[in-house]
Amino acid sequence: MKIRPYQPSDHTEITDLFHAAVHAIPETIYSKEERDAWAPTPPNYTEWASRLSVKKPFVAVKNNTLVGFIELEKDGHIDCLYVHPTYQRAGVASQLLQQVRTIADQKGLTTLTVEASRIAMPFFKQHGFTCLQKNIVHLRGQPLVNYSMSSCMP
Repeated sequence: MKIRPYQPSDHTEITDLFHAAVHAIPETIYSKEERDAWAPTPPNYTEWASRLSVKKPFVAVKNNTLVGFIELEKDGHIDCLYVHPTYQRAGVASQLLQQVRTIADQKGLTTLTVEASRIAMPFFKQHGFTCLQKNIVHLRGQPLVNYSMSSCMP
């Protein structure tokens, strides 16, 4: 697997990956209504192209297939970390997070932060993030739970 910077031609594949990852979350964790609010069908490719041109994520590619992506903002905030359902639990997210830690260290950042979903919170805890608070955010009229978390850089 290779991790590389975002290229504009990635936007459709990232949008589809995001949509697939959200909709693969079990109903016991987020309801269909919550998943539909989080990742509407059909995806808004124009909105995602615009977002990605600003966020410029790192992408994980395996066998010429985009399998995950992560966004790191200038202040150390991780805005997105998603892995395609077919490649989950195979170390993709861990490698993307390690890439972000390396970049954060090079930039002299002292803390990483994230608002982790219910399904992502255990992953971030496993990687040294501390849960600061539970949040309820409203998206397209639907309340969604996430967790503010942080990790000090070594």
